[in-house]
Amino acid sequence: MADQHSGGPQPGHGKDNLIPGVKYVIAVSSGKGGVGKSTVSVNLAVALSLTGAKVGLLDADIYGPNIPMMMGVSKPPEQKDGKIAPAESHGVKLISMGFFVPEETAVVWRGPMVHTAIQQLFRDVLWGELDYLLIDLPPGTGDAQLTLTQLVPLTGAVTVTTPQEVALHDVRKGMMMFQKVNVPLLGIVENMSYFLCGHCGERTEIFSHGGGERAAAKLGVPFLGRVPIDPAIRDGGDSGTPIVVADPASPQSAAFREIAQKIIAGVTGETKGVPPIESLLNKIKNPFAKA
Repeated sequence: MADQHSGGPQPGHGKDNLIPGVKYVIAVSSGKGGVGKSTVSVNLAVALSLTGAKVGLLDADIYGPNIPMMMGVSKPPEQKDGKIAPAESHGVKLISMGFFVPEETAVVWRGPMVHTAIQQLFRDVLWGELDYLLIDLPPGTGDAQLTLTQLVPLTGAVTVTTPQEVALHDVRKGMMMFQKVNVPLLGIVENMSYFLCGHCGERTEIFSHGGGERAAAKLGVPFLGRVPIDPAIRDGGDSGTPIVVADPASPQSAAFREIAQKIIAGVTGETKGVPPIESLLNKIKNPFAKA
């Protein structure tokens, strides 16, 4: 149920809040792996930061923590007064099990260990005051998802999919899981929506067309937007410089910024416009400048 004072949904008031300084906690999920959920999480976090918001990103994908690499951070976070100070990159605070587990080591944990690890990522990290904390979840509907809904008051969940039916089938299951635990659904992002040839300009819908929008309509949730499949987005993840920073004037970056604005509107009720691209370019060059 929406909070009448904030203009956005505020579930989980009965929980002991482990992160009292965070205004909005948003889970980024996917019904299956391989749809680019972490790529979307990273670029949305940076896009939100470029609006002037204070943003954190928690990598809750215990079994495949890729956020440190995608944000260009290799140095483990420092400890302060028995707590962990999150790393910072591109204006975003971040924490991940990837900082604490050797890169070559497989994480083979049962449910209780996953629960404890995620709890520590909230309780033992000095998140401070944040406007948004995005949580990159592992794919599916397992222990991490249930742990998250038990530990913190989630503002809502964003689901990432690709257009083809096999991905959408799993999306519907994942979104129903959030509905069962009373987490509001903020909407669906259709990633790898189409490919635009850089030579001839021809648009090719590699994974079908419009599936995310149809799923949103069927479930009665907002459709947040389409992100094309593009080598530059992949390059940004591999290099640790997300495309919204590496090429802020690109159509791909514009797609992420527009989705970020829809998320802001969904949780706050505010519809402030996207900052001019000149302002964003200046902020990227000078991270202390105001947008």
